[in-house]
Amino acid sequence: MITPSPAVLSAETIRRAMGEFQLEATDEQVLCIQQYIKILLVWNDKLNLTAIRDPLEILYRHFCESMYAAVAVPLEHGRLADVGSGAGFPGIPLKIYRPGLQTFLIESNMKKATFLAEVLRNIELPDTRVLVSRYEELGEEIAPLDYVCARAVGDYGNFESWAASERIAAKQVILWIGGRDLDEARASAEWDWREPIPVPNSLRRYLLVGTRKHGNVDAKA
Repeated sequence: MITPSPAVLSAETIRRAMGEFQLEATDEQVLCIQQYIKILLVWNDKLNLTAIRDPLEILYRHFCESMYAAVAVPLEHGRLADVGSGAGFPGIPLKIYRPGLQTFLIESNMKKATFLAEVLRNIELPDTRVLVSRYEELGEEIAPLDYVCARAVGDYGNFESWAASERIAAKQVILWIGGRDLDEARASAEWDWREPIPVPNSLRRYLLVGTRKHGNVDAKA
């Protein structure tokens, strides 16, 4: 059983915040969130994993916004890759909330990947792997995927072509995205895009969900 630090957010605070995102948590999930925040705050001083330092804002921006995809998309079981995982968002919160997911955390930065491994050493999350690699270099190690997720991918065109290619064969792509990037992200013809889903408690942040069109083959991938 995980024993949270007294300085970590209370279970009541966590449940109240999650409720604003239509989320409910078990006691064990609350404990996982508390422990994760504790580890993040310690490592953040060394690696600058997130510019957000306030635990309550970390809860809302990183945990609740990540987990919101589980109810908004929705997603339950399957194979999920978090591309450019960084500090583990959205992949680890989604795995905490949906334990049935088989999860790949893709991170090319060795120091950040070491942090992710430390989280997995402290929080029991079966069927979760850290892959130290650029996403473009991956194929059969992770394919086929049900979901490919990203919060800070940058080059949407290359990312979406890779996810749609036959060697990855992702069924859905899920992006956490600002309003000004929506048009660029939806330019790919390889995906059928849903209407953007507004993220609760945000002004211009959305979930953008695309379903792979059948028969797409990216010869360059």
